[in-house]
Amino acid sequence: MSDPVFSGLEPATVWAHFATLCSVPRQSKAEAALRDRIRQWANDKGLATTVDAAGNLLIRKPAAPGCEDAPGVVLQGHLDMVCQKNPDSAHDFSRDPIRPLREGDWLVADGTTLGADNGIGVALILSVLEDASLAHGPIEALLTVDEEAGMGGAQGLEAGVLQGRLMLNVDTEEWGEFYIGCAGGLDVNVHCDGAPEHCPTDFEPWRIELHGLRGGHSGVDIHEERGNAIKLLVRVLRDLERLVPLRLAGLAGGSARNALPRDAVARVAVPQGRGAEIAAALASWEERLRVELKGVDEGVSLRLVQDDSGPVMSAEDQAVWLASLHAAPHGVHRRSLSVPGVVETSNNLGVVSLTPAEGSCNFMVRSLLDDTALALADEIVSLFSLSGTRAEPSGQYPGWAPQADSPLLALCRAVYRHEFGAESHVQVIHAGLECGLIVAKYPDMQIVSFGPTIRGAHAPGERVEIASVGRVWHLLTAILAATVSAGTAQQ
Repeated sequence: MSDPVFSGLEPATVWAHFATLCSVPRQSKAEAALRDRIRQWANDKGLATTVDAAGNLLIRKPAAPGCEDAPGVVLQGHLDMVCQKNPDSAHDFSRDPIRPLREGDWLVADGTTLGADNGIGVALILSVLEDASLAHGPIEALLTVDEEAGMGGAQGLEAGVLQGRLMLNVDTEEWGEFYIGCAGGLDVNVHCDGAPEHCPTDFEPWRIELHGLRGGHSGVDIHEERGNAIKLLVRVLRDLERLVPLRLAGLAGGSARNALPRDAVARVAVPQGRGAEIAAALASWEERLRVELKGVDEGVSLRLVQDDSGPVMSAEDQAVWLASLHAAPHGVHRRSLSVPGVVETSNNLGVVSLTPAEGSCNFMVRSLLDDTALALADEIVSLFSLSGTRAEPSGQYPGWAPQADSPLLALCRAVYRHEFGAESHVQVIHAGLECGLIVAKYPDMQIVSFGPTIRGAHAPGERVEIASVGRVWHLLTAILAATVSAGTAQQ
């Protein structure tokens, strides 16, 4: 392992594989280079590999000697990562490697997401494939693509391909917890053509920038009520419209559908000489927002910067977009009545791009109940239909219904208790896992998900607790050995 950041970290094999994942760009829909590298690595070790029509990589490892009668286990994770960076970062996710850094007991990245989601999970799986000392039955490693941008890999997985009926998903982010259910969801994509107009000759161009929010995972972190840069900036713009004649030339916010928007920028034009009024209003709004978001996102900042002139949106387009975005839902819609402490339904207004010529935005709806997700998506469609704006639901994926009486869950909890001398916790997560799509195609599959402690997934500052990775490796290998001892009772 050439990167000194990983020097001395244990288990060394896991960190070596993660170092490889950091070195190869792996945006959603662009995982081919990493997938081909892993496939060649597996072939060199004599393991059977296939790539399906969806682009998923399946690697098979025979049972360890003497374990041929043990049940087969599917190890599952995804190859892609959420690509987010700080505004001042020059990182190019299409070609630059991730630059990991150690910060005390944690591993982070330099100005970008780390890709511990789900790179650590993939590294754990590859380490199982590599380690000849482990006790296990037949292993199938399912490494999917396009998870973060719509679960395209899991959507395209065919029934009948997987032989095992026990699956360990390693794509959750809290050590000591076993997950047995997750939210499903769908997207609502909004688009409308515009009618550009010339900027009035006596107007001057400005750029209003909103920065400093924490962002985060649009499912796991949605309950914290963190600020949404798009929603906040729209509020500010609507207030500024009351202060001065304001023409909107553009609005851009967010960069990933499944990440809470941290930044947003509006290009505006106002009558000459009115910039000082705008600046004063922004200073007031910054103070108000910091009070509103105290303890959650009080680092929010607003600033006014001179901009280049150009066309502006028509007054009608501006009114429709700002009113619609202001009225559009975002955040927790309903909390679960059957699973206390868990969000049932939510929505993330994750990305917006408005220009004088056209506008678009994306909403990501999540719910533990498929019908409720569809109902909320239809509310969003109905809202935009009032102005004749096209809004279309797409990419629905099912939730993963909890199986609290699963023998695999009982086995996992018993192993955890034996190995760590403590009780584990069973959870349902308000995020999309591929487990729901997989179990829909393999209804007899028992699935449990677990992983190391990861904080801030889907945003710069994403970090993984180094020691928890070693604990997960210990747990994973112990569970595999326990499936051998349990034998056919788990099949």
